[in-house]
Amino acid sequence: MPFAPAARLSLAPLLAPALALALALSGCAASDSADGSGAAPRKTEASPTTGHPVRPPRAHDPFDYQLGGAYDPPEGVRTVIRDRTAAPDPDPGVYNVCYVNAYQTQPDAVAWWRKNHPDLLLRDADGAIVVDEDWQEPLLDISTDDHRDRLAGIVGGWIDGCADRGFDAVEADNLDSYLRSDGLLDRAQAAAFARLLAGRAHRAGLAIGQKNAAEMTGVRDGIGFDFAVAEECARYEECDVYADAYDDRVLVIEYRRADLTVACREWGDRLSVVLRDRDVVPAGEPGHVNARC
Repeated sequence: MPFAPAARLSLAPLLAPALALALALSGCAASDSADGSGAAPRKTEASPTTGHPVRPPRAHDPFDYQLGGAYDPPEGVRTVIRDRTAAPDPDPGVYNVCYVNAYQTQPDAVAWWRKNHPDLLLRDADGAIVVDEDWQEPLLDISTDDHRDRLAGIVGGWIDGCADRGFDAVEADNLDSYLRSDGLLDRAQAAAFARLLAGRAHRAGLAIGQKNAAEMTGVRDGIGFDFAVAEECARYEECDVYADAYDDRVLVIEYRRADLTVACREWGDRLSVVLRDRDVVPAGEPGHVNARC
């Protein structure tokens, strides 16, 4: 999701601990299949977790980020990210990525979680639900094997739904929610849950992207991520971390024109970069911003 300015910190100093975690994990990723869209053929490679074929997005393809509502892809765009609930179904002429809020709850879904799975909401020592204050999203409790398995069943159902609707990949958001958990969750738990989601995505024939959390690129092989979605990596000088880890299969979203300028100057010939407004409103609505290198 877009980060509020105060919520986003550079994570480059945390890369060293990720290397230690990498020793405890292990997988790999992919590249570019003919789809009749006029784009160059994409290779179809076996997933690192199941051996099933998945199609990661191709490096440097123009892309659009449409979380606030679906609209016709701008001319030349080959990859589009939309919410799993977005209508209509994915465009057959582009590579479609399905957004899933995997580690936190949407604000309008809190009542459903409270009624059906109250114990899967992260709570502090006083029993209060822990909330990402910038987005008013309660965190999901991934602290135990049982909780991760149950949550993987729920989120996995959403992932299967993405596959059924014709998406090519899934973006599992809020991998870094442990940083907002007041110390109740840690990186190893986030990685363990990500492995479950990657396996579910690959079994459904979908590639899966790492969303943010630059400090976790060192364990991507053990998780099974196939590409990355990075918000403001030019602003926070993290694009190189994602580019190196994912062989340039990185979808970059910047929210300030100055950062788009930097991203295009330093990474425009390698990565897919788009400038969007922070509310990612659809085309034609007030406040809509959309530009690329």
